[in-house]
Amino acid sequence: MERIRILVADDHKIVREGIRAVLERAGFDVIGEASSGQEAVEKVRKHHPDVVLLDIRMPDGDGLQALEAIKSMYPDVRVIMLTTYANPGYLARAVTAGAAGYLTKEVDPAQIVRAIRAAVSGEQLLDYELLQMALRNVAAQAADISPADDELITPLTEQEKIILRLIVAGLSNEDIGRTLSITVNTVKTHIRHIFQKLGVSDRTQAAVWAVRHGLDK
Repeated sequence: MERIRILVADDHKIVREGIRAVLERAGFDVIGEASSGQEAVEKVRKHHPDVVLLDIRMPDGDGLQALEAIKSMYPDVRVIMLTTYANPGYLARAVTAGAAGYLTKEVDPAQIVRAIRAAVSGEQLLDYELLQMALRNVAAQAADISPADDELITPLTEQEKIILRLIVAGLSNEDIGRTLSITVNTVKTHIRHIFQKLGVSDRTQAAVWAVRHGLDK
């Protein structure tokens, strides 16, 4: 199996080295480090990693600005915000801009490893309370956006709309399968089609799209 390639961006060298050690012990390939937002964008452009661990407070373009630049250029790169600041405003901006996850630096190192694997497999990284907080912020900002199924080249089927609403509600694949009396593999197939149609790469961004377009109810 090909190793997951990771870029670590943080303005503190000791933090970068500690994270690198954790990730390499877990079998990941740390292909580079960055100490500023601009350097992170440049190294993503150069190395095209699978995942970027991105601090928020950094010089020369903060992590949120870097996130927006990275996702605009490479939507398939998963970005996990790793920060000291458990700030609701930062969380909402990060999720809206395309972050796959948001972790504080106080988390157990094993949780970082799990988050990276989840990001690569397209699973939801945010817990239910954090996701709902971010989605409420998105909903407040999207009050003037009307439902837009017709923006999709291929419209969502009724089953896909139901599954998308369950994703917004924070249900796992297993829970969705039990709710709809279908297999987990069938759920995964539907979710893969939803991602393709919405042009997103993970469950959190699918949920954001649904809220913005009024498909969460």
